[in-house]
Amino acid sequence: MPEHFECHVHVQETLACPCGAHVVTAEGPRRPLDKCQYGASFIAHLVTMKCGDALPLHRLEKHYKRIGVPVARSTMTDLFHGAAEKLVPLYNRLMALIAAADLVQADETPLRVQAQKKTRKGYLWTFLAGDLIGFRFSPSRSGETPRQVLGATNGTLVVDGYTGYNAVCVPDSRTRAGCWSHVRRKFFDARTTAPEANQVLDHILELFRVEREAADRRIVGSEAHLTLRQTRSSATLDVIKAWLDAEQPKHLPQGAMGKAIGYAQNQWAELNHFLTDARIPIHNNSSERALRSAALGRKNFLFVGHDDAGQNTAVLYSLVATCEAHGVSPLAYLADVLLRLDDHPAKAKNDPLPHRWKPPNHATATEAPQPP
Repeated sequence: MPEHFECHVHVQETLACPCGAHVVTAEGPRRPLDKCQYGASFIAHLVTMKCGDALPLHRLEKHYKRIGVPVARSTMTDLFHGAAEKLVPLYNRLMALIAAADLVQADETPLRVQAQKKTRKGYLWTFLAGDLIGFRFSPSRSGETPRQVLGATNGTLVVDGYTGYNAVCVPDSRTRAGCWSHVRRKFFDARTTAPEANQVLDHILELFRVEREAADRRIVGSEAHLTLRQTRSSATLDVIKAWLDAEQPKHLPQGAMGKAIGYAQNQWAELNHFLTDARIPIHNNSSERALRSAALGRKNFLFVGHDDAGQNTAVLYSLVATCEAHGVSPLAYLADVLLRLDDHPAKAKNDPLPHRWKPPNHATATEAPQPP
C-alpha cells in the first residue's frame, strides 16, 4: 500500500436529562499536544523524518502535499517544538542516566543559529553511555556545557584533546581518556609533507589490530582483553613513545607533523588510560558516529531559528538516536509516549525511555518495574 495518512473523525455525543439541569459530553480522544488536531503518529513521523533522516521541514511540506496531506511549514514547526517541550521529562531522565554512568564518551560539532544579517555559531554536544545517546545544545563551546551535563560525577570520560572538557576532568572528578583515532587522523594529514608519518601510522594500526582481535575472540571488556592490552598494546605504546621523542626535534612545532607529534605528546597520559580498564575504548568513534545525523541535518536545513529551537532539536535527536541504537522504531515509540506521558509520573523510575520501552500490545499491567 502506498504511503498515506488517515483522517479520523471523532464524534462526541452530548446528552441532557429531561429537566435540562444536567448535560454531559463524552470524553474526546487523547491529544498528543494541547488543542492539537494532529495525531501522535503524524507528529512521530514528522520528528523521525527530521531528526532520524535529516529531512528539513520545507521538503517535508512538499512531500506531505504530494501524498494529499497539505500541512503548512509553520504548523509543522509548532508540532515539532511542541513535541520536544512535552518530551523534556524523558530527555532529562535520559541525560541523568548518562551522567550517572561510569564510562561516558563526548564530542561536539558546530550548528548555525539564525541571527540578524547573518547566522552565528552554536554547538551541538553529544554524550554517550553505552547505547544511551544524549544531545545538548549550547550557544558557545565553553566548558560550561560538560559541567552542566556531567557535574561532579565520577568515572571516565573519553574525549579528544579539547580543553573545554577540563571542567569535568579534574582531581576527584572524571578521569580523562584520549582518542587514538584523533591522533591517527593528524598524522594521516601530515603525510603529504612528512612521509615518515607512515611509520607511526603502522604502529597505531597495531593498537587497532589488538582491539579487532579482542572483538573476534569475543573477549571485549574482559580480563583476557585487559591482559592482551597490557602485553601487546603496552609494548606498541613504548615503541610509539620512543618514535615521538626521536622525531619531535626534527619538525617545526607549527608544521603539520610538529602539531601531530605535539598533540600526541600532550595527550600521552590520556592516550594510555585504556591500559587500566578493558571497558575503555581506545577511540571516541561512537560519539562521532552519533553526530553524523546532526551533521547531515546541518547540511540540509542549514541553521536553527534560535537557541531554544536548538535545544528542542537536541531533545528529539536524543530520543530518536537512542531508539535507533536499541533497535526500537522511533515512529512507534514517539507515537506511543506522546499519548502516554500525561498519565506517567514525572519522577517514576520506570520511565518509558527507549531502552525499556515495549509496544503497547506487548506491555502488561502486571509487569514489574525495571531497574534504571
